[in-house]
Amino acid sequence: MIQFDKVNKWYGSYQALVEVSEQIAEGEVVVVCGPSGSGKSTLIRTLNRLEPIQGGRILIKGEDIHRKGLDVNEFRSHIGFVFQQFNLFPHLSVLDNCTLAPMRLRGLSREQARERAHALLQRVGLAHKADALPAQLSGGQQQRVAIARALAMQPPLMLFDEPTSALDPEMVGEVLLVMRDLAAEGMTMVCVSHEMGFAAEVADRVLFMDQGRVLERATPQDFFNRPQHPRAQQFLADIRSPFAHQLENG
Repeated sequence: MIQFDKVNKWYGSYQALVEVSEQIAEGEVVVVCGPSGSGKSTLIRTLNRLEPIQGGRILIKGEDIHRKGLDVNEFRSHIGFVFQQFNLFPHLSVLDNCTLAPMRLRGLSREQARERAHALLQRVGLAHKADALPAQLSGGQQQRVAIARALAMQPPLMLFDEPTSALDPEMVGEVLLVMRDLAAEGMTMVCVSHEMGFAAEVADRVLFMDQGRVLERATPQDFFNRPQHPRAQQFLADIRSPFAHQLENG
């Protein structure tokens, strides 16, 4: 479904993505992990044209998504994207956040859009908050609304850019639960995440990035139990014993 072909990305003189070549199959759940600054968020943002690339190609369902002349808004309407910071419209109710795009971009009637939105809010456990404003919700609830809003467009692909990193720890589980359900239903998902438990449980594959390169690609079992690349071994050692590592480094 997704093909990265020798993708390069620079910010000025800094190369954020280095010759990335990767394939992601339909129905696959891929978790991208790595240290800060490794290029993982840049990688996922190239998939819906939030970031341009300077070399290589990215194909989604065979279409070159960075080609000149692509209708970017039409293209983006078929990809669900869930950000760190929710990005809900603050002046719209939860229900209106979920009906706006299907009505404007898909031509659904108000009644059809509301019916779909109610079903999705039910699915993420927030049907009772349909009339609330985002400011009246917890962070975990806002992120679940953001997922429902993305699903309202019925995208074949969902992208998650560190969807739990802005949440208080007790709210992380409720968002991961919704993502688990999506994965179980066969949604194609690419998730940048620090949640290694989620990766171990839900991912079909883990991609490990550092300094703009994919250094390791493996099943969760292999990645967590038998990491091959020294940088991946170090990363896993650090997250398993952060305090020990801090003590060692004074």
